Amino acid sequence: QVQLVESGGGVVQAGGSLRVSCAASGRDVSIYGLAWFRQAPGKEREFVSAISGSGGTTYYADSVKGRFTISRDNAENMVYLQMSSLKPEDTAIYYCAAVLFLRSADYCSVSEYRHWGQGTQVTVSA
Repeated sequence: QVQLVESGGGVVQAGGSLRVSCAASGRDVSIYGLAWFRQAPGKEREFVSAISGSGGTTYYADSVKGRFTISRDNAENMVYLQMSSLKPEDTAIYYCAAVLFLRSADYCSVSEYRHWGQGTQVTVSA
């Protein structure tokens, strides 16, 4: 079982940067793939980025590629999402999620992730 707690959300102007963090706790956290999803009001939850247990493999949604960077610190059981060149359409609740063994076939599927945090709000003003 893995517990996830996000932090670092806030309000930022368009074009600005923000880093959200996720603290993971539980057994063998380092073998879990960790991901970020987001959900805007009235929309479905969507994949943003994922990182393998070792940190050697990362995935990004096309909408954030080149602007967001995912990283993890297995010594501290943390995963981060550095967001730059933020746009108003990035406004959403950002959720951290964990899956045992990240797979290339379905890393972007909400249903693959069994463990979720409570989310942190990111608001980008125009």
